[in-house]
Amino acid sequence: MADNEVKNPGFTGIGYPEVFTTKPPQPTTKKAGQIPDAKVDEYFEQGFTIVEDFFSNEELEPVRDSYKQLIDGIANRLYETGRIKNLYKEYDMKERLLKLDNEWSGAAMMLIKLGKLTPEFRNLYGNEKLLNAIEQLIGPNISAHPIWNTRPKLPGVTETDVPWHQDSAYFDNDSYSTLVATAWVAFYDTTVENGCLEFVKNGHKKGMVINHDCCDNFYLMLFEEEMVKRLGVDPKTDFQMCPMKAGSVIFFSNVIPHRSNPNTTDKIRWGMDLRYQKTGTPWGFYGMKSGIVLRDPDQPDLVPDWDAYDSQDRYVKQKEYEIEKTGDGKVDEFDTTISGPWMEKWQIVRHSVHVDQFLKDKGKKAQESN
Repeated sequence: MADNEVKNPGFTGIGYPEVFTTKPPQPTTKKAGQIPDAKVDEYFEQGFTIVEDFFSNEELEPVRDSYKQLIDGIANRLYETGRIKNLYKEYDMKERLLKLDNEWSGAAMMLIKLGKLTPEFRNLYGNEKLLNAIEQLIGPNISAHPIWNTRPKLPGVTETDVPWHQDSAYFDNDSYSTLVATAWVAFYDTTVENGCLEFVKNGHKKGMVINHDCCDNFYLMLFEEEMVKRLGVDPKTDFQMCPMKAGSVIFFSNVIPHRSNPNTTDKIRWGMDLRYQKTGTPWGFYGMKSGIVLRDPDQPDLVPDWDAYDSQDRYVKQKEYEIEKTGDGKVDEFDTTISGPWMEKWQIVRHSVHVDQFLKDKGKKAQESN
């Protein structure tokens, strides 16, 4: 590292290429949901792979219905507290949250921050087909990573535009040698126009978390020059847009750079990312939240402890990381800021309400400790 470069705590300069490029022994038994060998190879060769039509419309409909109920709950709370004057019940899932957010900026963030796995979300996270595919990527001992995300991309709402990043840049350094396999599920068609994912092909091969900056809203930022310098990628040939049909899943690792561009349509793009790792590897979330075991060959009757997983509200934990809740001991349900320990790992080069709230909470905690 040059003398004039900022020495970010999150940058170690150490890579683990074998972790992210070595395919594990493949199952000898054929199971529903297993992806073709060529797709498994592609995952380890380029860092991601798309499996079209992984889920049927019937399999996803309960999850969509669950989202509709959550949106209805947000609308009712905003209406009851006088923040909106219209419930917009006549609009469907592709529009209603946008209408709410247009009237009260922050409705989308309320959904993102709910952080609760409904029964339908749990069923998707632990779906047997999905676990069978994940087994091909990380092996048979499968745990849910502490972090999963609701991904509504609303036109004109910058908090849903995610810049270039590596997922591991958000995690603690002790987990840099852990492969985390993400399954990003498309609930409706995702297109270039509505903000599909874009990946940097081969950007995982060095197995290294490179320098990020903080923050675009609350998102870390990874610049093109850094990717070219550290990862040796070519923007002209390695940057790849990945539109997907509804029901398709894109599988990717935690060190592959990716982003999603702005939604330029008038409808919401919907997705969810679910993360998995080998049981016994570091959870990677600063000791604030742990995952749970989903599959263990030695425990064929294992029932995942979703209640324990869901009791660890990550957004509350992130807030507590800097300051112990609000003065009355409650968390403000209308607080739409997001901050977390990743903001301490990287140089702050851009301020936002999220970054400023983080710094305010950090300063308040420092004062209380003196």
